[in-house]
Amino acid sequence: MSDLPQPATARGEVTRQKLLAAAELEFGERGFHAASVSSITQRAGVGQGTFYLYFPSKEDILRALVRHMGQELRHTLTQAIEGIEERLELERVGFNAFIEFCRQHKNLYRVVMQAQFVDEDIYREYYQTLASAYAAGLKKAQGNGQIRQGEAEAQAWALMGIAHFLGLRYVIWEGLTPPAEVMATTFDFIAHGLTPEGS
Repeated sequence: MSDLPQPATARGEVTRQKLLAAAELEFGERGFHAASVSSITQRAGVGQGTFYLYFPSKEDILRALVRHMGQELRHTLTQAIEGIEERLELERVGFNAFIEFCRQHKNLYRVVMQAQFVDEDIYREYYQTLASAYAAGLKKAQGNGQIRQGEAEAQAWALMGIAHFLGLRYVIWEGLTPPAEVMATTFDFIAHGLTPEGS
């Protein structure tokens, strides 16, 4: 993956991004096995030969796409929580930002889930990278006394699970933003799980 050729020009990067966007739609709508290099390039509006300047195979663009989407998600969450010091407020804002990201990238779940059958390492990397960054923030909040003590990585995976399945239930299956009462109930549950003992 690290050996993939990188665009030498801004125009080349635009083409690469068009291919990734087309692959997200193709894999999300048609599935990895039904999608083809030709269907991706047709959707991207580039010649089929151009594809191979950036990605040696359909498997390689899937791997690149999973990493790209993970980076986009982390960037979105980082921007959303910038400047927020209080951990529970940060969780609430970040949770809402995640749901909005899913609403705008509905193929995210489909693409990542398909990756486990093509390259399990990239599938696991996607979640582990998210969890590691999440756990670091939670560990810091524990040190500041903002949330209860515990194994930070376990907290991170549990919170990611809540967000994942809520997004799946409402955004992916129903095409809806979770109702306000659902979000309030969920965050109340999260807040009680993180509030320091005795508070």
